[in-house]
Amino acid sequence: MRLIELMEHGVSQSADKEIVGLAADSRLVRPGYLFAALPSSVAGGPLNGADFVPDALCRGAAAILGPPGLASTLKASLKNSSVVPVIEDEEPRRRLALLAARFFGLQPETIVAVTGTSGKSSVVDFVRQIWSALGRDGASLGTLGVVSEPLRRKLAHTTPDPIVVHEILAELVNAGIDHLALEASSHGLEQRRLDGVKVSAAAFTNLSRDHLDYHADEEAYFQAKLRLFDTVMIPGGTSVLPCASPLTERLASICKGHGHQILTFGTGGDVDLHWREPLPAGQRLAIAVEDQTREIDLPLIGAFQADNVVCAIALIIASGEPPEAVLAAAEKLTVVTGRLQAVGGGVFVDYAHKPDALRAAIAALRPYAKGQLIVLFGCGGDRDRGKRPQMGRIAHELADRVVVTDDNPRSEDPAAIRAEILCGCPDAVEIAERRKAIAKAIGWLGSDDVLLIAGKGHETGQEIAGVIHSFDDVAVARAVLKEGVS
Repeated sequence: MRLIELMEHGVSQSADKEIVGLAADSRLVRPGYLFAALPSSVAGGPLNGADFVPDALCRGAAAILGPPGLASTLKASLKNSSVVPVIEDEEPRRRLALLAARFFGLQPETIVAVTGTSGKSSVVDFVRQIWSALGRDGASLGTLGVVSEPLRRKLAHTTPDPIVVHEILAELVNAGIDHLALEASSHGLEQRRLDGVKVSAAAFTNLSRDHLDYHADEEAYFQAKLRLFDTVMIPGGTSVLPCASPLTERLASICKGHGHQILTFGTGGDVDLHWREPLPAGQRLAIAVEDQTREIDLPLIGAFQADNVVCAIALIIASGEPPEAVLAAAEKLTVVTGRLQAVGGGVFVDYAHKPDALRAAIAALRPYAKGQLIVLFGCGGDRDRGKRPQMGRIAHELADRVVVTDDNPRSEDPAAIRAEILCGCPDAVEIAERRKAIAKAIGWLGSDDVLLIAGKGHETGQEIAGVIHSFDDVAVARAVLKEGVS
C-alpha cells in the first residue's frame, strides 16, 4: 500500500513510499515498514519510541509516525539528511490503530466487545459458544487468546497492540469467521489499541478495584473503560448494561448522548434473570426476554456466572439474533477454562486475582462445602499492591482455612508479596512453593470439604524473576489427586 493511500491526507506526492508493513517495535521493522515511534504509555516511563528511530532506519523503515516535534528532533539528532517521511500526530497511538485498520482492511461482519473488571473472558467465550450453537462461524479474542474452530492463537495481552489486533481480524475473515467477541481491557482502551475496530454492540459487566498501579484512581479506570462506548463503538450501536451496577445510569446517559440503543440485563432488565436455583453440579436459570421465559440448566457454579450468561445472551441479541433461538442455544454452554473449573475431589480452579472476583468465587463455592471451605491464593508482582491485604481479609473472613502462596511474583520479592497478603489474614498457612501448597491443601480435604485454588486459572506458566516456568494449576491439582496425598 502506498503511504499516500494509507494516510489519506498530509503526505505529498514527493514523499510517497510503498509501505509493506507496520511496527511499533524497532526490532520488528523490515525494509518498507512504517515505524510508529510511540511515547511511553506511562508518564515519565523509561521507553520512548523516538529513541529507537535510528535502529528502525537502519532496518529499512520507509516512514516514521510519532508525536508533534519528532521531525525537528530527528533532524537535529540524525546526521543523515535524507531522513524518511515523518508523520506527526497529536494522538500517535490512535493514528497507528486507524492506520492498521486501513492497512489490513478486513474485519468480521459482526464484532461485539465486553469491558469491566471481572467476567470478560467468560462472557466472550459464552458468546462464541452460543454463536456456534446457532450455526455461526464465530471466534473470541482476549485473555484466553484467539479461540475459533479454524484458528487458535495465544496472546501476550488481553487486548493486543493495534497492529496485532487488525492482523488477527483480517486472518479471521480469511479463515471464514464472520462473528467475533472480544475483551476490551482498560489498558487496551486507554492506549487506543481498539480504535478502528467496528464494534456494533458493547457490554459493561462491572467495576471494582483493579489496575490502580496503572490508572491514577478508580475514576480514571472507569474513564478508560468508557472509551469503548463513547469512542470505539460505531454510531447507532447498542450498549449492553447491567441493571445492578451503580454506574449504569451514568453510562446509559453517556451512551444515549452518542445515539446508542440501550439493552439492560440482570434481574428486572430487558434480558431478565428471573430467578436462579443452585443444582448439585451447576444451576438452573429462568431468563425472560420480551414475552418469552425459558428455564436453562447449566454446569456453571455461582451467581456471578449467571450474570455472565445473561450478559452474553443480551450481547448476542443486541447483535441481531432472535431471542428464542439465543435462549435455546444457551442451554449448550459449558465451563470456561480456569473459571470455577471443577478438577475433581472437591477441588476448583479459578482465575480470581482481584478482591471482588475472589469474594464472588468463595461465595459461589460456599453452598457446596458441607465441611470446610479452603482457599489457596497469592498475588501477582509488579501490580496493584493495595489489593493484597484486601484479598487477604476477604479470604480470612469468608474461608475456613487459607493458604497463602506465590502467584506470579515477576520482578518482586515473593516473600514480600506474601507478607502484604498476610497482613489481612494473619492466621493463614504460608507455603512459598505453589506446587507444595496445592499438595498440602489437597491433603487437608475431607469428603465434605471444598478447595478453591485461585489466581492463575487458565495460565500455564508462572513468572519468577523474569523467567516463565511451566505451571498449570489444573494439571498440578489433577496430578496430586491422582497420586494421593496422606
